[in-house]
Amino acid sequence: MHTITATYRTHAESFPNKVAIQTMNESLCYRDWYERVEKTASWFNGFNTSNQIVGVLMPNGIPFLQLFAGAAAAGWIAVPFDIKWREEEIQKRLALSSPFVLLTTKELYERVKHLHPNIQVWEPSCLEKVNEIDRVGKENSGDMPFYLGFTSGSTGEPKAFIRSHQSWIASFECNLYDFHIDANDHVLIPGALIHSHFLYGAISTLYLGGTVYVLEKFSVPQTLSILEAEPISVVYFVPTMIEALLREEEVIERPVKIISSGAKWEVDSKRRIPEVFRDVSMYEFYGASELSFVTFLSHKENQLKPNSVGKPFHNVEIQIRTSNGDVAETNEIGKIHIRSDMVFIGYLHPQNRTIRSIHDAEGWVTVDDMGYIDEEGYLYIAGREKNMILYGGINIFPEEVEAVLSQHRDVEYVAVVGMADSYWGQMVAAVIVGTAPKLELKRLCKQHLAAYKVPRKWFFIEEMPLTVSGKIARAQVQELIERKEDLLLERQ
Repeated sequence: MHTITATYRTHAESFPNKVAIQTMNESLCYRDWYERVEKTASWFNGFNTSNQIVGVLMPNGIPFLQLFAGAAAAGWIAVPFDIKWREEEIQKRLALSSPFVLLTTKELYERVKHLHPNIQVWEPSCLEKVNEIDRVGKENSGDMPFYLGFTSGSTGEPKAFIRSHQSWIASFECNLYDFHIDANDHVLIPGALIHSHFLYGAISTLYLGGTVYVLEKFSVPQTLSILEAEPISVVYFVPTMIEALLREEEVIERPVKIISSGAKWEVDSKRRIPEVFRDVSMYEFYGASELSFVTFLSHKENQLKPNSVGKPFHNVEIQIRTSNGDVAETNEIGKIHIRSDMVFIGYLHPQNRTIRSIHDAEGWVTVDDMGYIDEEGYLYIAGREKNMILYGGINIFPEEVEAVLSQHRDVEYVAVVGMADSYWGQMVAAVIVGTAPKLELKRLCKQHLAAYKVPRKWFFIEEMPLTVSGKIARAQVQELIERKEDLLLERQ
């Protein structure tokens, strides 16, 4: 059976007393982890329903991972819900995913009990009636779905994406062959498991037989404490966590491997990382919820190719296509297409419950990122096609302008969008949160950008519209400019 939990029995037999999961309050060995997952799978199989989708509304901890893995082992689809979401956000995602049951804690139950007809409190006692492991259920195969997550585009509205067992198993191979992570590693997960970067980090470690350390929530003191007290060899981070650690000026002497997703690290931050981690190897990767891993860049490569997102993982093919569908030349910008066993199944259609694939006839997938490949095979991201600004027939990628403006220390958030213009078609407009003077920002742009890319309009606001996942909600920013609302202060 090709599932994300298929190795647990082997681990339980090979090293039963080895710690599988360590939290601040509990330690669980592989023998007990395997038994819990199998019993949880049997518990799921005890439901008489054809709707085998379970919502998981839990804080970080062993129960979260147990329910996620148990559902996968039972052939169910797990849908993680964020405990930080507001009621409206939970309702939208319940409507999209339509789970048979939503499992939560007794502390959260009162807050959400009216949102779904079948909400149950999960406690260890739920498994008391599962006297023996009974795995009567559908036979699992690698192409079966097991994970439903949510991704939000620039509109901020969530879309439900579905991943198969095989897609994550293929990703686990990247841990081995590209990141060189295996059963000997002790892996720290300091972020929320609701985010696939950290959930993947935990589940991949358990699949490979390593030890995973899970924090209830990100805390700089706890992260530093565990790094000092435990034999941590790998940490899954996002750049904002690194920024927080840098401010503490602590030093970690032990060799540590950092796996980072999310926004590209700022050059200055990456340069300062050895101030905290004296013996560090870093991997940044480019990917997406739909694509999984695409490319990665080691620390040494980053010094040589600081603007690149790296070379493809060992099991990924990349093709750059021009607007007419031809394969682009070296250094020619086009739409990035990916082909690998790691890509998702598709998006779940909320009305008819069908899955919409975005694969073409030859298995290629794109999320409309634009980029190019250089002579040595390194990929560079230019931006997202739908974000492009058309200025007098010239394409401008706002991400390039945003990267320059973000270098100013007094810029907290920046969004660059196109404003309608009767002569040019669109002109470049910058929307800023922060105290940076406009004159300094214009000077910065002129130092790094062609004149036509320098914003012609500047707006300063108190709060940037963000999606649930923390990305800038470009459509809302565009609406603010078009409506010229009072909250926008334009400085000519």
